[in-house]
Amino acid sequence: MSRAVIGMLVGMALAFAGWFGGFGAFLLVAALGAVGGVLGRLVDNGTDWREFLAAGDRRPR
Repeated sequence: MSRAVIGMLVGMALAFAGWFGGFGAFLLVAALGAVGGVLGRLVDNGTDWREFLAAGDRRPR
């Protein structure tokens, strides 16, 4: 599936959520979609989620 089709489907889902559920539902769908996108990218890249979360802790002292 191309990225254009995926973007169109996401846009349609957000539009339906906004139309039928109001602005709160729109924000919920958008936030959960972003979380799903990040998790999907982690799975596709084979990155361990613990490495992803611990990356912010590696500061030079």
